[in-house]
Amino acid sequence: MLAHDIIIRPIITEKSMDQVADRKYTFQVAKGANKIEIKKAVEEIFKVEVEKVTTMNYIGKPKRQGVFSGKRADWKKAVVKLKEGSKTIELFES
Repeated sequence: MLAHDIIIRPIITEKSMDQVADRKYTFQVAKGANKIEIKKAVEEIFKVEVEKVTTMNYIGKPKRQGVFSGKRADWKKAVVKLKEGSKTIELFES
């Protein structure tokens, strides 16, 4: 997998923006990616040094509209903590 295939998008919420002060950044990542691949992808894309990666799997909720029923897609979230000497990710700063 390429680095841009692993990191899908940043997650910008109140909680994730509060964690930026602690050098933690939140991303939606590919469902099949492991912590080592996520760490390498973030380091390659943003040119930073990663200390720790925490991942969470989310199962899509069942939804229905009228008679039709289905479910939302399953997805994976990763919280990446940067090392002390590393620079910040500018994407979250603005």
